[in-house]
Amino acid sequence: MKRDMSAIHKTMHKIARDSLLSLETYARQRKEFRARVMAHKRDRTVHLGAHVTLIFEDELTLRYQVQEMLRIERTFEEQGIQDELDVYNPLIPDGRNLKATMMIEYADAEERKHALSKLKGIEDRVWVQAEGCARIYAIADEDLERENEEKTSAVHFLRFELDDEMARALKYGVGLALGVDHPSYQAEVSTVAAGVRASLARDLD
Repeated sequence: MKRDMSAIHKTMHKIARDSLLSLETYARQRKEFRARVMAHKRDRTVHLGAHVTLIFEDELTLRYQVQEMLRIERTFEEQGIQDELDVYNPLIPDGRNLKATMMIEYADAEERKHALSKLKGIEDRVWVQAEGCARIYAIADEDLERENEEKTSAVHFLRFELDDEMARALKYGVGLALGVDHPSYQAEVSTVAAGVRASLARDLD
């Protein structure tokens, strides 16, 4: 039976091996699937000021990453496929949290190097807040250390662990704010767009 990307539903928290497309099938469907994922990401992306962007990951965004990595590396061996799943599956939210890739972006290389030296620890100062609830700060980079004595990394992986009150509030439809309050970088979105809030609420059980 032919498996089509449109028939793969986000009903599970992890990507199963047998739900992935073969390299040949993915090549045929890639253009359509990529367009779908890019449209999906628009409601999962929040810009905090001019230089910090959060992309909230879910099963669909990470399925795309897995399929792209397999395509780029021409991986078809079972162990190689499982290795990719082992990397990306932990980044999928599991019902009581939001997970995001944070990117610190400066077009000029020297400006970026200088900024990253001043922004050590910024990954721990990113927060989310449902209306009427306390701020929840990110748990950052559980996979590996992403800063050294000189600078932080330009990419971080964040987990926001929500309590029951905040999860219920988001599912009910209250406003959601995000921000960062590092001494060298402060930015806030007091109310994210309705589409973003609704998309993130669907990550919660």
